[in-house]
Amino acid sequence: MGNRAIRREAERPRIERGGGASTVQMVTPDTGARAILNGFTDIPPGAGIPLHFHNCEESVLIVSGEAKVEIDGDVFDAQAGDVVWVATGLPHRFSNMGATPLRIFWTYASADATRTLVETGEERRIVSDNRDGS
Repeated sequence: MGNRAIRREAERPRIERGGGASTVQMVTPDTGARAILNGFTDIPPGAGIPLHFHNCEESVLIVSGEAKVEIDGDVFDAQAGDVVWVATGLPHRFSNMGATPLRIFWTYASADATRTLVETGEERRIVSDNRDGS
């Protein structure tokens, strides 16, 4: 697609993440992106993603719903319209504390972003990831 792209969520594959959470990756290297990745993650009520960290900064927009956000041991409430910024290497997770689905839109500051699970130490590239959190 060269230097521009329009991605439609309905045309992108949905990746099951476990616990009912799922992700749709939007801007990825196959669009020509070299410096960012982004996409949507949906988390059902009562569910969450495991504690993890990345090799780059992450920005997360709460699109809809209510979240508990843990960042480096501190816990915050977040709701639609809030933006969460997470520095490189900080353990974090999002949990849906509301009665409706939680939808987040995430952006990583690297097309080579990785996710490392705190519990197991397992590291995976985001673009090849098919489970375990955003």
